[in-house]
Amino acid sequence: MYKLLIRKQALKDLKLLQQAGLAKKAVELRGIICANPFQNPPPYEKIVYDGEVAYSRRINVQHRLVYKVLKEERLVLVLRMWTHYE
Repeated sequence: MYKLLIRKQALKDLKLLQQAGLAKKAVELRGIICANPFQNPPPYEKIVYDGEVAYSRRINVQHRLVYKVLKEERLVLVLRMWTHYE
């Protein structure tokens, strides 16, 4: 198991997801990445976010859960839960 930390911006994104009716899917994805951030399926993509390596999983066609994995600390840092294209 990995410890999960959620950034302040991701918490704001969660409120937007709740308004859009997508919070359930985001919570499911958070559970998956907490157990194993590299589990496939559901598929994930390796991306560059703010100049660092991060990973992205689809919440729906437009929105994504973006996270960073710190393997040594066994920590997953959730960066965004809205869209990484903003």
